[in-house]
Amino acid sequence: MVSRNPNSPARATWGRRALRVGGTAVAAAVLLGLTPAVADAAPRRPGDGEIAAAQSEADRVGARIGELNDRLSAAQAGVESARTEALLALDEFQATQAAAEAARERAEAAAAEVEAKTAELGLARDDVVAFARRSYMEGSTNPGASALLTAGNPSQLIERAALLEAAGSHRTDVLGRVTVVQQEATAAEAVARTAVTEADQLQQAAEQQLEAATAAEQSARAQRAEVATQQAAVQAELDAAKATLTQLVGARAAADRAAAEQAAAAARTVQRAAAQAPSPSSSSSPSSSSSNPAPAPAAPKPSAPPAVQNPAGPGSASAASTAISAARSYIGTPYAWGGGGRRGPGPGQDPDLGVIGFDCSGLTQYAYGQAGISISRNSRDQYAESPKVARGSLQPGDLVFWANDVSRPSTIYHVAIYLGGDRMIEAPESGKTVRETAMRWGGYIGAVRPSA
Repeated sequence: MVSRNPNSPARATWGRRALRVGGTAVAAAVLLGLTPAVADAAPRRPGDGEIAAAQSEADRVGARIGELNDRLSAAQAGVESARTEALLALDEFQATQAAAEAARERAEAAAAEVEAKTAELGLARDDVVAFARRSYMEGSTNPGASALLTAGNPSQLIERAALLEAAGSHRTDVLGRVTVVQQEATAAEAVARTAVTEADQLQQAAEQQLEAATAAEQSARAQRAEVATQQAAVQAELDAAKATLTQLVGARAAADRAAAEQAAAAARTVQRAAAQAPSPSSSSSPSSSSSNPAPAPAAPKPSAPPAVQNPAGPGSASAASTAISAARSYIGTPYAWGGGGRRGPGPGQDPDLGVIGFDCSGLTQYAYGQAGISISRNSRDQYAESPKVARGSLQPGDLVFWANDVSRPSTIYHVAIYLGGDRMIEAPESGKTVRETAMRWGGYIGAVRPSA
């Protein structure tokens, strides 16, 4: 049995070794500064549950964005469809309005002709009355044998016979003229009535088309506003979810870095303390592996967010240049739905009442009017009436057009002036201004050259 004498040499040696090891541990603890105040200063490390919850929220909103994207795409398509329908209806209204104005001009011309024929008829009737009065006063309204029998001699007899014959011929001419003028006046009056009726019918049709166009444009604007509101709301929600996730991931990474730095500092302190103390036996020496801190865990990465026609002739470069300059002089002028024309900017139709500016075809009509070339007010007629230009033959000043169906010119809804170099000038849409911009080829149906 081994003696347990407290004063034995073995007992003393073990005690000294224990004190050295304990002193080293105490020094390490002091140098590490593991006091409550220091521990409280370390950054808070978000737990796995918090990170997972934030990631789940970001994924949920991302999924909602994916679901909403299809709805928004459909809604946007509806907006574009409503807008082109509004432009087509506006184009139809402008064409009918032009026809109504032409009918009114015909009615005014016919009314003027009626007035002239009525005045002429009055003069002819006055001639008949004068002839009758004169014949009565001269006693020749019944030029029978009595007029001839009262002749004094053969010469007077011959003279009276000639006068009676002339009077009869004049009476026939006067009455015939009255009849012709009466017929012409009646025909002119019928033309005037027909033209007035046609003008009234066309005006009524134009008003109905304008009402339909206005409703379509208002619907397009309402849909566009609704789409913009939905997009903004969901985007804000996604941004908030991403911000939360980024903040948590960043906080976790910062906490991991701080922990790694503390572990490294502790290891260095222990090494220094061990180096300063007397070398212990191999059985009590600290393991060398304790000086290598474990690498900080990698912070989780946030998920990633979710039939060409024959070309026209060369045309007039001077006229094209004048038209371009005229259009450029109004860059910055507001778009006015249904506004403007050959006289320049004009008031728009509802819902652009009070806006003075141009719509697309109003701008092009004005521009070419300044070059001395008269073109129609609406885009479809502008395309139909001018020589066509192949895409490869486009020149500055050509009018370029867009349609719902590029195989059907009847669906044209927009026109602009080509500037060359894939640039154009246009009156784009409500809320924007006349601008120079890049050429768009989606929905492009063709071009014409008004100066050819």
